[in-house]
Amino acid sequence: MNNKLNNISTLFKSFLTVKNSYKGGKGIVPKNQNQKVYKLSSNENPIGTSPMAIEAIKNNLKDLHLYPDTTDIRLRKALEVYYNYQLKAEQFVCAASGSELLDLIVRGFVREGEEVIVSTPCFVPYKMFSRWAGATIIDVPLFIEDYGLDVEGIVNAISNKTRIIFLTSPNNPTGSYIPKDVFEDFMFKIPSNIVVVFDEVYWHFAEANDYVRALPYISQYPNIIAINSFSKTYGLAALRVGYAYTNKEVANYLHQICKPFLITKLSLQGAIAALKDVFFIKRTMNIIKNERIFLQSQFEKMCIDYYPSQANFFLINPPIPADDFVKYLAEEGIAVRPVENFGAVGKVRISIGNREANEALIKAIKKINILATNS
Repeated sequence: MNNKLNNISTLFKSFLTVKNSYKGGKGIVPKNQNQKVYKLSSNENPIGTSPMAIEAIKNNLKDLHLYPDTTDIRLRKALEVYYNYQLKAEQFVCAASGSELLDLIVRGFVREGEEVIVSTPCFVPYKMFSRWAGATIIDVPLFIEDYGLDVEGIVNAISNKTRIIFLTSPNNPTGSYIPKDVFEDFMFKIPSNIVVVFDEVYWHFAEANDYVRALPYISQYPNIIAINSFSKTYGLAALRVGYAYTNKEVANYLHQICKPFLITKLSLQGAIAALKDVFFIKRTMNIIKNERIFLQSQFEKMCIDYYPSQANFFLINPPIPADDFVKYLAEEGIAVRPVENFGAVGKVRISIGNREANEALIKAIKKINILATNS
């Protein structure tokens, strides 16, 4: 009997037995009831959740014993309106988070032994989901000086096994972005039979004059799939809702492999309402942009080595070793995130909070600087 049980392991896929390398941003347990805790480790919305989304969720708490919508069509129609009919409902694909969409795309386009290209530092699930599909990861790192995209490096890394190239703008965890001329040069050089996944979940926070989304290029390039999320700007991280947009042919293909009842009733209603909450969206964007300027000025005063950001976080070189820096801030009630597993060894990502959280962060870093100077 035991031999029969042991034989089952021969069916395990080797690429699925690799230890999961993704770790979410950690929170902190207060040392005592008087300690205020600030979570700046997960790029969450610093002012909470869209009030319109909360109201919609409250209004749909009845009949939870019934199944939700079988498909995402109502959310897709809401997105069509949100995008001022620049895209049709048939061009959207919705799922339980942006991460779920990444997994869906990899399952749809990558076979065992084929290749995907990533540019580290990058969002860990790009590599994780690709490994789950049995793919080989080809890493063409971002330029170390400014974390810009190495277009020529990616083009030279393409082989007849390349199926997907992952891009992110603004990029997590660096905060860097892909300028318009760089993106256009990139797309011109990429074969049309390679899927370009353009992750733009932080686009609301970008304000560079030459920042571009995938939207203007969808009709020109049939191989682009843009990824978006309701977790950041709309404050719906707990509900897990994301969407992609692409051309109708690719979207229709992905719809065929979507699971039924994928989005919960409350998530669906919350997301549809959040799209209409213009005031909350603008307030979130303004707070992030203003606090980004504030933190940048404070980092410069404290001589903290940081990277310019177009997102709702900063990547920094801490004044003491990263693990010690994270541990010390945790003692002060502030959670930040080391990003070695993203490919940014020795660096720390700090989410932009509200003014109270940011001032607490600055106060704690000043203490670290004093300790570092006196040691």
